[in-house]
Amino acid sequence: MTLNGHNKHTKLARPSLGNFGRNEWAILGAPCTVIKLLADDVLRALAPDYKGAYADTTHADDMILPPGRLNAGAMLEYTDQIQYSQLSYATPLSPVQLKQHFYQADIVLVNGNHQQAKAQVLVLDENRKASLQKRVSQLTNVELILVSDNTNEVFDFIQDALPHWRDIPMLKVDDAQGIVTFFKSKLIQNLPKLNALVLAGGKSERMGFDKTAIKWHDKEQRYYVADMLRRHCRDVYISCRAGQVAEIDGAYPTLVDTFTDLGPYGAILSAFRSEPDSAWLVVATDLPLLDDITIQHLIALRNPSAMTTAYAGGADGLPEPLIAIWEPKSYPQLLAFLGQGYSCPRKVLINSDTSLVPPANPDALSNVNTPDELDRIKRQLHQKIATDE
Repeated sequence: MTLNGHNKHTKLARPSLGNFGRNEWAILGAPCTVIKLLADDVLRALAPDYKGAYADTTHADDMILPPGRLNAGAMLEYTDQIQYSQLSYATPLSPVQLKQHFYQADIVLVNGNHQQAKAQVLVLDENRKASLQKRVSQLTNVELILVSDNTNEVFDFIQDALPHWRDIPMLKVDDAQGIVTFFKSKLIQNLPKLNALVLAGGKSERMGFDKTAIKWHDKEQRYYVADMLRRHCRDVYISCRAGQVAEIDGAYPTLVDTFTDLGPYGAILSAFRSEPDSAWLVVATDLPLLDDITIQHLIALRNPSAMTTAYAGGADGLPEPLIAIWEPKSYPQLLAFLGQGYSCPRKVLINSDTSLVPPANPDALSNVNTPDELDRIKRQLHQKIATDE
């Protein structure tokens, strides 16, 4: 901090990450072999629905020379192993680099004998009692206790370290189904909250006037969309440029673009900058035929394990980025693309893990950017009203 209480750096909302990811557990108190087998069982059981990852350290007696060209002085080696890809680094990865590699994982299990995580799974094993006692300081957030067959009680030093140990779920170490159920319930419990973002910051240059203010349904479209989304999301924001805030009805919270001159891409990044742990249902205001069924359908088919859930639109079936659910894991991906000179949301979706959903009503995805399109949709709406009457 500098003089006069002035902060030198902008204060940013930081995502709730541990050493590796959002949902991470270090397993400690058991031999490494037991930990690895336990991690195998859990990750295999969760694999159909969740992306899992594992972190460990090689034992000192297993140390070998650096692989491949690293031994010749290279700093990095990438190998396409056909069935999997392998990256080998010559130097240790920094905490930031580790998070970058693990950000797509829904769950990270860690060998707690060598690495730490923000939550722990504690194994009580009489044969590892002395070793566990040395690691008591690592028990900062124990969420599950597993008991081995050779252990009949919670060790005294554990009771001292965890005064509320009776409130912690306790299972037998060989209760595979119970352990998997525990992790599933935690992942469901930690599902990112879904916010909504109404994109109203465009300049409507092709239309010639502010298309967010068109009254397709007896109110300005930006408010009509926001009211619709309020029925499905707890927090709804209207995305806008700084100069637009004064013209927006105060009953509707705004979220100002902080990544300027990037269009919708900047609006999405600004939303994540504001709340990096939330998922964002992003909806454009140039969709006059949008309805509740279309929103409900997308939310019902949300895939939190994917980076994004989006409608496959048009004859080409390409993802529609501006009526899509962007998960928190998409934030670093968006920043990475921006760092390489890309600011097209659709390009990000095409080249990322996107869960595509067939639209319940393809017409609801029709957008309006020009006066000709406006006239066409007006006629379509009038015909629908006449038919309904």
